[in-house]
Amino acid sequence: MKSAFELAMERLGGDTKQYSNEQKEQLADIDKLYDAKIAQAKFAAVDRLKKAGNDPAQQEQIQNDLTVEVRSLEERRDHKKEELRQQFNN
Repeated sequence: MKSAFELAMERLGGDTKQYSNEQKEQLADIDKLYDAKIAQAKFAAVDRLKKAGNDPAQQEQIQNDLTVEVRSLEERRDHKKEELRQQFNN
């Protein structure tokens, strides 16, 4: 029986390739690494927000910087995972 995810991917024309446990672990390691980097960026932003005090312009800039940094890290994570998936297919 197929999972809801597999059925949805078939309908959308996506890849439902099954990965080995080792391959899944490698993908999970990338997720863990980038989740840690994102958490670190958030902690640093909170620290900077505390130092910014009540300056709304500086607080907004810190929030914008965090948004850009998180987006960049997420894109790098997705790129690394896609590179790894391509290696699996070769």
